[in-house]
Amino acid sequence: MSSKTKIFVLHMKEIIYTAVFAVLAIVLILLLVFMFLPGHSKNETPEKKYKEGVYTSSFTLNNTELEVEVSVDESQIDSIRFSNMDETVDAMFPLVQPAMEDIAQQICETQSLENIQYSEDSAYTSQIIIDAIKNALKNAEIE
Repeated sequence: MSSKTKIFVLHMKEIIYTAVFAVLAIVLILLLVFMFLPGHSKNETPEKKYKEGVYTSSFTLNNTELEVEVSVDESQIDSIRFSNMDETVDAMFPLVQPAMEDIAQQICETQSLENIQYSEDSAYTSQIIIDAIKNALKNAEIE
């Protein structure tokens, strides 16, 4: 009886390469399955909330009328600014422009009129500005 013994020599490098390629193949298969499942395809079209354009609303501060201009596209608020701010208004009400810039920055970042923080020094002015922005956005909203 003669037994023929066969010896296989495996190098550690070959085992590591095989394991790495097997893991990569599994990851690739899982990635393809999740990407092409019929129920999970996401068409990321932003929800249309506004009619695109520039909308204005006015308010009065001490017999001086100011206009707030809100620029929106279909899904977000792009910018908010005063459209007819002149030097006399800026001199009479020095806190109006900084309050507007702060409020506009918060609204553009959060895309919401909720939880707007403003300084207690300009609480009344800030509330009037927020109300004017709300009125302008009411005109922009899709019904």
